[in-house]
Amino acid sequence: MRPVKIVVPFPAGGGTDALTRFVAKGLDQRLGQPFIVENRGGAGTTLGATAVARSDPDGYTIMVGTASTFAAAPGLYKRLAYDPAKDFSPIMMFATVPFVLVVNPSLGVNSVKELVALAKSKPGDLAFASAGVGAVHHIFCELFMQMTGIKMRHVPYRGGGLALNDVVAGHVPIYFADAGPAATLIKSGQLKALGVTTATRSSNLPDVPTLAEAGVTGYEANTWQLMAGPAHMPQPIVTKLNHALADFMVTPEAQKFFTSLGMEPKTGTPAEAHDHIVKEAARWSHVIKGMGISID
Repeated sequence: MRPVKIVVPFPAGGGTDALTRFVAKGLDQRLGQPFIVENRGGAGTTLGATAVARSDPDGYTIMVGTASTFAAAPGLYKRLAYDPAKDFSPIMMFATVPFVLVVNPSLGVNSVKELVALAKSKPGDLAFASAGVGAVHHIFCELFMQMTGIKMRHVPYRGGGLALNDVVAGHVPIYFADAGPAATLIKSGQLKALGVTTATRSSNLPDVPTLAEAGVTGYEANTWQLMAGPAHMPQPIVTKLNHALADFMVTPEAQKFFTSLGMEPKTGTPAEAHDHIVKEAARWSHVIKGMGISID
């Protein structure tokens, strides 16, 4: 039996890779079809996404992408080889990933209002870390600065792990962190959480307010996991994959696994996934344009 290839546009070993391998087993069990994972990292997830967009739409090549793939890339890359809204057949957005604004305790602020006041008193002096120029940590902080009218200095790292380690060490005081890895550090007191980026509180950090609750009215940002194939995949195949994934995502096993990664498990229709891509791509392109950055 011919296997279905799920392309992960990241190197092996990361969160998206782990959850895709987990989901592949669930689909295999439900459809009686082997699902294998192929890692094709590079160029901010766009290499793997381009390969899928150009593949045969027969249902044997699909992918799991993120907000970087489908929403940030159009605004960041001058010559993107795909159109997220036109070159894919969305199957389902099956998880969202909350982020949390954290500071090193040595900064001496205990709330978003205190951070904003400190930043306004020292324009451009405070530094924030990110996993790289154009990474979601960078974009989320740029949105925060735009909405609060402050200016902070960007310190990009080669990956989120390195950035998080330096914030814990106190080398850079401010970071928009993935809520999953940050939760233990927050609970141990090594980091202070000021607000989560999602519209509702995170189940991993129920005592931490949303940024909107903390005073940044209307702030909402997260990344997400979305399964898609190339454009023009037959609708019966899209529907079959959607139903199998939805059936798996509501199992206690899946709920527990995704929560352990700091993710919020979801289900939805292909149409809802498409609409989400269109809405998020437009939103983040506007934010990125205001940042004045682009990648060749």
